[in-house]
Amino acid sequence: MKKLIIIILLLNMTVLSAQNRAFGDGEKFKFRVHYGLVTAGYATLEVKNASLKGEEVFHIKGFGETTGISKFFFKVEDNYQSYVDKKTDVPYRFIRKIDEGGYTKDIQIDFDYNRNVAVVNNKKHNTVEDISLPMDPQDMVSAFYYLRNHIDIKTIKEGDVVDMNMFFDRGTHKFRLKFLGRETLKTNFGKVPCLIFRPYVEAGRVFKEKESLTVWVTDDENKMPLLIQADLAVGSLKATLTEYRGLKHQFKIIPD
Repeated sequence: MKKLIIIILLLNMTVLSAQNRAFGDGEKFKFRVHYGLVTAGYATLEVKNASLKGEEVFHIKGFGETTGISKFFFKVEDNYQSYVDKKTDVPYRFIRKIDEGGYTKDIQIDFDYNRNVAVVNNKKHNTVEDISLPMDPQDMVSAFYYLRNHIDIKTIKEGDVVDMNMFFDRGTHKFRLKFLGRETLKTNFGKVPCLIFRPYVEAGRVFKEKESLTVWVTDDENKMPLLIQADLAVGSLKATLTEYRGLKHQFKIIPD
């Protein structure tokens, strides 16, 4: 049940460009995270208008926590936030505050593009340091929303991949995604046309192998995540969209 928000965010990325903005103020998603029929926790993603240092931004909040018996055995509270430029989709600030069974982090990163550095404020250890930024950096939250704005559902082809530079904690992390194709997914909302993606992740402590993650997103201008499946080192985990609001575009559902 660790890293609920990481799983939700990192599994929902893809490639290419689009003219339409995929999201806006007031959008909110809620996911049920579960092992089979057993609910382990819930996670939310929410977008609101805000201002940061005189810039008009989207303040994006991600929160995940264990519930019920899962919380009794292993308490998780993950809080991720990003402040993203409304026009360019670049991040200005990233916050990661987590408590996973007593393992904690409390980090704020401010992206200084004039000096091309990330100012990393580790509040847990009371340290501040400047670290060089890579080309076109995104944080773990902004990357998802950036890519939603840059998907072209009309031209995307099976086998397309994207490589990204994501900056979090104290450095740059490479991330790659591959488009697998399309299918119609049966959901609680009805039958929904979907795009399927597979992220390539580092195998080890959390994930079973490099290709152990799959994500389904709506094949429309919302690019809304519907289902995430992760094969873990022990068992399999799913995150299913249960609630949504504030969509910018029509949600396409195939009538019975």
